[in-house]
Amino acid sequence: MAEPTEKTPQWYVVHTYSGYENKVKDNLEKTVENNGMQDLIFEITVPTEEVAEIRNGKRVTYQRKTFPGYVLVKMIITSESWYVVRNTRGVTGFVGPESKPVALSPEEVELMLNSQSMESKCSIAVGEEVRILSGPLENFTGTVEEIDAIRAKLRVKVKMFLGREMQVEVDMDQVQKLD
Repeated sequence: MAEPTEKTPQWYVVHTYSGYENKVKDNLEKTVENNGMQDLIFEITVPTEEVAEIRNGKRVTYQRKTFPGYVLVKMIITSESWYVVRNTRGVTGFVGPESKPVALSPEEVELMLNSQSMESKCSIAVGEEVRILSGPLENFTGTVEEIDAIRAKLRVKVKMFLGREMQVEVDMDQVQKLD
């Protein structure tokens, strides 16, 4: 992979007022189009994940912002592109020391943009019974208390010796749902 240069577009995180993420995205896209800046600002996204919950006895799915208050922008940093993003209504600044933009690493980009796919890979829901497949608690069973889709971890309450319960954190691929 080529070493990033100033001419290579990279992903940056922009901090926004909470609830303004989509407005910032729309305003920035319009500004890019109106000013012909497609060669500097390539993509703007608000990371979301699909969430399912039970409301009034029915399963409802909706999009939830994975990182409220943040928008990801793939761009080449120049004084012009920095100015346009920084002065978009609803933007409070770039994430970085003293609001100086710091590019995300490819691993961070992958994690932030694909967190919704991790959620869909997990067919386990809170409250379900699981068996731990590997590690020191192999073959123990427990109840899923919490799902961290971004880190691909589950918090499971496991019944230990003499009926004592203990919360443990395990990888999603370390458990199997019980029927």
